[in-house]
Amino acid sequence: MNVIRTPLPGVLVIEPAVFGDHRGWFMESYNEAKFHELGIIQKFVQDNQSYSAEKGTLRGLHFQRDPKAQTKLVRCTRGSIFDVAVDIRSGSPTYGNWFGIELTAENKKQLLIPKGFAHGFMTLTDDVEVQYKCDELYAPECDGGIRWNDPTIAVEWPLHVPPILSAKDEAAPLLRDAAVDFPY
Repeated sequence: MNVIRTPLPGVLVIEPAVFGDHRGWFMESYNEAKFHELGIIQKFVQDNQSYSAEKGTLRGLHFQRDPKAQTKLVRCTRGSIFDVAVDIRSGSPTYGNWFGIELTAENKKQLLIPKGFAHGFMTLTDDVEVQYKCDELYAPECDGGIRWNDPTIAVEWPLHVPPILSAKDEAAPLLRDAAVDFPY
């Protein structure tokens, strides 16, 4: 297992060891002991999976406020996504900065997104499945979001087409207007 640090402190790219032969391949997508050896100490309590039928579907930018803030470990198990983390910790030197990476079923990379970061992704293919682990249960009363195209964040989404959005994501506020309460 290989860990790559990103420009956003705490946001990590995880490259699992993949063992293949003529039958296919095997990998450990999560191993608590190995993660602990790497300094990643999380107790995951919920697994989520999403399916997006069409290329250009955009989900996010989402987060959960305290006391139910979530760390997420995200991977794409079918198709391809551009996955994004945005620092929304007040007072952070990287506040409002984002990091993006392509996660695919083929590259098997994962993105660890800690508490205090918003998360979103855009599908780069049709028929996409994304799975992610969370260290806190979903709490609708703590649900929050930021507009996907907030000009102060300026995420460079790879597809230059109008994204397919939920009504909730279309109505999300700008970062400056969002109910964000993450200290640095």
